Amino acid sequence: MKVVFMGTPEFAVTTLDALLHSRHEVLAVFTRADTPKNRGMKMLPPPVKIRALEAGIQVYQPATLRGAECEETLRALAPDVIAVAAYGRIVPPGILALPKYGCINVHASLLPAYRGASPIATAIARGETRTGVTIMQMNEGLDTGDMLLRETVEIGESETFGALQERLAQIGAQALLNVLDKAERGELAPQRQDDSAASYAPLIKNQDAFVSFAGDSCAAACAIRAYDPAPGAFGFLGEEKIKLYGAQAVPQTGGPAPCGSIVDVGKQGMVVQCTQGCVRIAQVQGAGGKKMPADAFFRGHGALLKERFR
Repeated sequence: MKVVFMGTPEFAVTTLDALLHSRHEVLAVFTRADTPKNRGMKMLPPPVKIRALEAGIQVYQPATLRGAECEETLRALAPDVIAVAAYGRIVPPGILALPKYGCINVHASLLPAYRGASPIATAIARGETRTGVTIMQMNEGLDTGDMLLRETVEIGESETFGALQERLAQIGAQALLNVLDKAERGELAPQRQDDSAASYAPLIKNQDAFVSFAGDSCAAACAIRAYDPAPGAFGFLGEEKIKLYGAQAVPQTGGPAPCGSIVDVGKQGMVVQCTQGCVRIAQVQGAGGKKMPADAFFRGHGALLKERFR
């Protein structure tokens, strides 16, 4: 099958790799523009572009897919299918209808749950115990197309966004290949989504990663895991902004302390008092510093132990 691939972040690279190592032919890749990053604001290409160029695949980076130019380019490429994974742009109706098998999307949730841009982080933050991948026939709505295949996984008790994303990327890539095989054999059985059961996972902003310890320890732990490693959950210890990594709710040790207090620091991390229970956090990162084990951090910032997270 002749494939045009559309995707941008590391999650999408796994799907592109699977296509490149399959019997299918990747004609071209569409991805987002290079973006300025780090302190020097150097323009860096998205991960999908890097992988495509390594494989010698033509890369397109249009600001939008709307307009005659993109449609003409795709028409000239004449793909049998457009495969999409975390592309981050709206695909207009003219392009959706262009390939023989349409546009098929790898979405990292069990649709209709968590439609939108950030399904993995949102599932963890909301304390879900299971999630998965849905391969979907794209239509004009936001992740509303017919479902072609769903794969379910359990979310580990301490699993972070990064670890779960890697797992789901592998599962989604293989599921897409299975769907393409079924499409060629005429064996697809599309299922409509139940819109009444839909929920949404909007694009995460940096401020969304703020963690409050005023509440249940499980909720705080889930919030930290949901943004680990990026953008990095954070709290304010006194006036110091501290990023937080590797969290687990733990039983109360001793009498309850004021909410946000650090009640223990050891080799396994620091323990912070929540309104209900405690949360152990393995690694921290101070402003302008490096991520390190919590006990190592506080050996150099002992005065902060007297402060509380707010």
